Amino acid sequence: MKKNSVFIQKLTSGLRQFLARKPIQQKNIWCWRDVKKSKTKMFSNNDEAVINKKLPKELLLRIFSFLDVVTLCRCAQVSRAWNVLALDGSNWQRIDLFDFQRDIEGRVVENISKRCGGFLRKLSLRGCLGVGDNALRIFAQNCRNIEVLNLNGCTKITDTTCTSLSKFCSKLRHLDLASCTSITNLSLKALSEGCPLLEQLNISWCDQVTKDGIQALVRGCGGLKALFLKGCTQLEDEALKYIGAHCPELVTLNLQTCLQITDDGLITICRGCHKLQSLCASGCSNITDAILNALGQNCPRLRILEVARCSQLTDVGFTTLAKNCHELEKMDLEECVQITDSTLIQLSIYCPRLQVLSLSHCELITDDGIRHLGNGACAHDRLEVIELDNCPLITDASLEHLKSCHSLERIELYDCQQITRAGIKRLRTHLPNIKVHAYFAPVTPPPSVGGSRQRFCRCCIIL
Repeated sequence: MKKNSVFIQKLTSGLRQFLARKPIQQKNIWCWRDVKKSKTKMFSNNDEAVINKKLPKELLLRIFSFLDVVTLCRCAQVSRAWNVLALDGSNWQRIDLFDFQRDIEGRVVENISKRCGGFLRKLSLRGCLGVGDNALRIFAQNCRNIEVLNLNGCTKITDTTCTSLSKFCSKLRHLDLASCTSITNLSLKALSEGCPLLEQLNISWCDQVTKDGIQALVRGCGGLKALFLKGCTQLEDEALKYIGAHCPELVTLNLQTCLQITDDGLITICRGCHKLQSLCASGCSNITDAILNALGQNCPRLRILEVARCSQLTDVGFTTLAKNCHELEKMDLEECVQITDSTLIQLSIYCPRLQVLSLSHCELITDDGIRHLGNGACAHDRLEVIELDNCPLITDASLEHLKSCHSLERIELYDCQQITRAGIKRLRTHLPNIKVHAYFAPVTPPPSVGGSRQRFCRCCIIL
């Protein structure tokens, strides 16, 4: 079985390389520039070409199943036999048309749906601005086994599309409607009625959605595991209370820039969604340490926490969080302006899996906090990225403390006025592959010795 798999992979690789050559069309026979003229007729329109005799159709079909969209289309142009095999619906279970977004119109989606039918499981139309409700209605009718559908940025679609999906696509599990600004509560109501298996929904920047839509959604889709609500500015705490009450399987929640959210709503999420692993509340400036306490007490599996620009959070809350959430891997604390070295000390002790840490604009952080972090459990093998932009108290001493972080890949040091080129150079001697992003203002030229500096530009000097 293993040998057969390797054999198929080698054939697939060879086929892909062969078809990557630039084709020229000559009398309906496809050939390649770098093949001698006497050998251009590698494949004729004769279905009994050599390769078709040597390999059974089942094996060719298996090989084609590993090819991408472009290569399959090239195969379809080789001969009639390959056209049938390449366009077989079983080869088109997963289609991503993002690279062709400017060319995709509704009729293309309609044709794909008719060709693939029930075989299609995953389709991405991300950024395809020419696709609208009519095309997706035909798609939904023809592709009833679709499980993953990405319509991110398809701004022409409205609630009509979600009604079609609800009516015909009951197996839908993942749906991305980000930036589809015509989507309203009616879409969420339709999805709750016809797509009970829905696990992941992205309605970021669908700013017409309110708590009524969320209420309808969660009552019919209680198995939701990931919910992206970034930029849904009308959402209030009441919406989060519905989520906390009906979505016990929730793992990922993004509430970035949901400005009306307060502690009350997020505490309900923490108490009802104990499996939560990723929470983004960046820009929710009303939240306080009560959220960090609730996370620490109820969500021990938390791995990702993004709370940038939440200026009311303090060391007290992060201490509780660190002592209870030992699986933290990524933390974005940008502009949490009240935190000090105390938070870094707690993270260095209790969070051995920390990989990414943003402390930009945390102006109270000093070299001592970085020293504890550099000596912490995460430092030697885990820490990959640390962002220290606009931390005015950070000096070259911090870079010395980070020398032992062998996994460190990137450090941000913009506007750290006490960082020098020499300090960065010393860090690179220990971590030669590290990416350091820093900015040094041009040195002000000294005043001219003979009096006031002459006032003319460089062009005048050249001329």
